[in-house]
Amino acid sequence: MSFFGKKTVLLCASLVLVSAFQNVHAKLKVGVTAGPHADIMAFLKEEGKKEGLEIEVIEFNDFILPNTALSEGDIDANSYQHEPFLKDQNETRGLKLASVAKTVLMPFGVYAEKLTDLAALPYGAKIAIPNDVTNGGRALRLLEKMGLLTLKPEAGLAPSVLDIATNPKHLKIVEVEAPQLPRVLPDVDIAVINTDWVLVSGLDPQKALAKEDTTSPYANILVTKACDVDKPEIKKLVSLYHADATRKFIQNKFKGAVLPAWENQDKEAPVTTNLAPLAPAA
Repeated sequence: MSFFGKKTVLLCASLVLVSAFQNVHAKLKVGVTAGPHADIMAFLKEEGKKEGLEIEVIEFNDFILPNTALSEGDIDANSYQHEPFLKDQNETRGLKLASVAKTVLMPFGVYAEKLTDLAALPYGAKIAIPNDVTNGGRALRLLEKMGLLTLKPEAGLAPSVLDIATNPKHLKIVEVEAPQLPRVLPDVDIAVINTDWVLVSGLDPQKALAKEDTTSPYANILVTKACDVDKPEIKKLVSLYHADATRKFIQNKFKGAVLPAWENQDKEAPVTTNLAPLAPAA
C-alpha cells in the first residue's frame, strides 16, 4: 500500500472513532438526483431534525458527479444509483464506494395502449424496449422473468437482444430511445418503460400490465465511502430512511410509481402480472 493509501485509511478510521465518541449535533451532506430521490431526501431532512441529524441535500443533474463528489469528500453519502451501476463505477473509475442500504425501486413496467391482459399477447408481437445497454438489458430481464423469453446464462445484468436464447412467441424486439417509449405505444403491442418516463409522459403507473418487484437487482441504494459505512451518522440516515414514516411518505407521494425496496428484501416475490405461464419451447 502506498503512503497516501495508508494515510487515507488512517484518516477514515480516525474519523469513524471521532464520530463514535462525540455526542454533538451530527451533519451529513447527501447527494441526490432531481426528482423522487430529491423529494425523499427533503422529507428525511425534516425527519432528521427530530433526531439530531442535520441533512444538507445537494442536488445533481447527472449520474457521474454524485460519485465523484463522494469520492473526493465533497459530500458524505449519495442516494440515486443501483448496485450494478455502483459496481461498474468502482471498477472502471477506481472508486472505493460502498452500498450501505437499499432505498427505493423505480420499477420498470410493461404498458400497452390496447392490450389489457398479457396472456393475450399474440405470437409475433412487437415489443419496444430502451436502446441503451443498462436499461435495455433490464427490460430484457423483466421479459425473461415474465416467461416471455429466456436469456443466455452468461449474459449477466446487461444482456442485449443477441443474448436471447429462446423466444417461443417469436416476439419482435424494437429498441427505442427511452424518452420516446411512451410515444410509440400506438405502434407496438407492449413497451417496457422506466418510471422516469412514465411520470414525465403522464402515464398512470397503476395501469402497468406487469412491473418489477422489490427483489430486482436494480433497486436503488444509499452509498458512502467504504471506510465510512460504520459511522453513526450514516447508520442514523439508514434508520431514518427505513422508518415507517418514510415508507408511508413514499407510498402517499408516488402512488406506486416508486416502491420502498428495503422491505421483505430477503424474500423472492413474483413479478406483478396476469400473464399465464408459457409452455416450454419445442
